This record gives sequence, C-alpha cells and structure tokens, in this order.
Amino acid sequence: MSETSAGDVAATAAVAAAGWRRAGFAGAAIGVIAAGAAAGVAVERLTVGRGMRRKARLALDASGPYGSLRGIPGRAVADDGTQLYYEVDEVEDGAPGRSGARQGAGASSSRRRRLFGRKAPGPVTVVFSHGYCLSQDSWHFQRAALRGLVRTVHWDQRSHGRSERGRAQADGVPVGIDQLGRDLKAVIDAAAPEGPLVLVGHSMGGMTMMALADRYPELIRDRVAAVALVGTSSGKLGEVNFGLPVAGVNAVRRVLPGVLKALGSQAELVERGRRATADLFAGLIKRYSFGSRDVDPAVSRFAERLIESTPIDVVAEFYPAFTEHDKSGALPAFLDLPVLILAGDKDLVTPSSHSEAIADQLPDAELVIVPDAGHLVMLEHPETVTDRLADLLVRIGAVPAEVP
Repeated sequence: MSETSAGDVAATAAVAAAGWRRAGFAGAAIGVIAAGAAAGVAVERLTVGRGMRRKARLALDASGPYGSLRGIPGRAVADDGTQLYYEVDEVEDGAPGRSGARQGAGASSSRRRRLFGRKAPGPVTVVFSHGYCLSQDSWHFQRAALRGLVRTVHWDQRSHGRSERGRAQADGVPVGIDQLGRDLKAVIDAAAPEGPLVLVGHSMGGMTMMALADRYPELIRDRVAAVALVGTSSGKLGEVNFGLPVAGVNAVRRVLPGVLKALGSQAELVERGRRATADLFAGLIKRYSFGSRDVDPAVSRFAERLIESTPIDVVAEFYPAFTEHDKSGALPAFLDLPVLILAGDKDLVTPSSHSEAIADQLPDAELVIVPDAGHLVMLEHPETVTDRLADLLVRIGAVPAEVP
C-alpha cells in the first residue's frame, strides 16, 4: 500500500473513530479497535463516493438472489423455552428438484445435475448449522445444489436469523457452546426425529456439533452417518491473532470483552454509530470473510447483510463463549464415521491450523485446505465446498454416484 493510500486509510479510520466518540464512550472504544484493523480495508472503499457506494449496495440488494431460498418452516423449543426456527427441504419426485430451487443457484444448477443425476435414495437428513453472526442463508449455494435430491434441515441458531432471542440470556444467563449443542438436539428432535443424519457445521456451527457429540454421544453412535466440519475449531480460539501484529492483538484481547459488554448495554446507540460507519465495517467484513481479491460483489454484499443483521448485543453476549470453547475431548465420538474437515488457507477467524488439529484427532478424516479462501469459504468457493459435500454424501449412499 502506498504512503498516500495508507494515510487515507488512517484518516478514514480516524474520522470513523471520531464519529463513534460523538456517540459516546462505547462508540469511541469500538472506533479505536476498528481504526487499528483498518489497514486491511480495501482501497476502493476510499476512492468511491459514499453516495455511489450506498446506491451500489441498494442495487446489489435488489438484484442479488442470495438468501432467497425458503423451505417448509418449523419451530423447535429449546430447554429454556427459546423458539428455534428451522426450514426443511424435502426430497421430491422429478429431480433435480423443484423449479424454485434453481432461483439464485447460477452455475450450481448444472453442477447439481452433473454430481447427482437423479433423486437420492434413502431417508437421510442433512442438518446444516451456521456460524456466528450469520444465519441458515449462509449455506445458500449448498442448499441450492442439494435441493430436491436429499432431505435437508437448515436452522437459525438462537438469537440469530429468524430464531427467538435466547430467553436464558434475557434473564442474564451467559450463552455457551454447550447450550448450542442442546439447541441442535431440540431441532433434530423436531425436524428429523427418525432416520440417519449427516451433520454439517460452519465455524460456530461446527462447535455446536461438537457440543452435541459431547452431550449426546449415543445420538452420534446410533444415528449420525457422516460429519462435515467447515472452518471451525475444537478450542484455543483465545490464541488466534486475526492477522494483526502481536502488539495489536494483545491490545484487542485486553479491551474487547469490556468494550463488547459496554456496547451490548447501549445497543440502540451503537447501532446508529454502526450505520454511520457502514463503509469502514464493510471493508472489515470483507477482510475477515474472504481470502481472494475477486469475490463476486453481490456475494460480498450478501455477507455484509448477514453480519450486519446481527444486533450488537447478540455479538457481545456470544463472544465470551468462544474463548471458553474446548471440545477436543468430544471429537473421538466421530472416529468411526466418514468425516470431512474443510477450511480456507487464508482464514483469519478460525485458521486452517485449527482444522489440522481436528484432523490430528480424526486421522481417517478427509482434510481439505482450500487455496485462496477465507472464513466464509462456502460462499467464496461454493463449488469446491459443494463438490466435497457431494463426495461425502455419495460415500454413505445418501445420493447416487455420478451417472455416465
């Protein structure tokens, strides 16, 4: 980056921080953190007028089909009474699936025909669990590819997407990964009470699956046919440096828990400041979501929408759970199963070394490190992820092998 560009980045970050200061102490704190990470913001954010960027975002929101796929809705009830929203895509006659499945699939529809050829045999249900600050729609491409070929369940984790805000959290109970594992059990009981299961989880969703295995090993033993862990970790997330220098990451670790707690208590104020600095945060989202430079702008904007839709108080209440997360002891529950472990080689949130650590405990698993990929690998390189999932499903007979 040139001296002029670096100066512009710093100036923009300083302006953003100043805006947060006007919103109050909590805003100032997050502004400082944002300024510290702003060196990674794409330069085009600083060279295009704000009004033009706003119009571009509106145009992408209007034309982009991502996140538009819908299934049969349902609700499960967690052990604290929280209602968890899920959708089911059933297997239908006339594969490759219902006509609506092709909406927004793009090249994925032809890929779907090549991979599977006809309707999947057998009553397998594939359950997709999404990551932190996302929703079930983050699996858009994989959902489009599998639709009509195998039964799938997509659900929103508590306080995310269309699920209810965690009732225990409203009463002051901290959310933990163990709670998410129990939530997944409630969704399975409601949406797929019988038959073999394939569990697929990204980031926090993979951790949720580990918590399920820890709490309900008999469910894994009796019903789970295969597992896919995408961009996730079994522990030691407190050691991740997020691509920052040592001094920077140490400073962030010291202040971030307190800052998030303060922000969560002033949610309305912070959301106003968040909107005021949308361009800066869009750059940060891009940096920490993707590893390649040529991401489809509509996909990048879709990721922004998913993350921006998560209220700041939800962000704050979930964050401590990750530093406490340690489910390496649950991994042996997957030892006798076909397992896919997949990560991006440029993931700054759950680095690929964490996937390699999981693979060390599951030596028979297939480990795939996707080149030029970041944390949202299933959106950035959708066909790579879909192909690997298809291979896994073919291995267990959930879908047929390619027909010549």
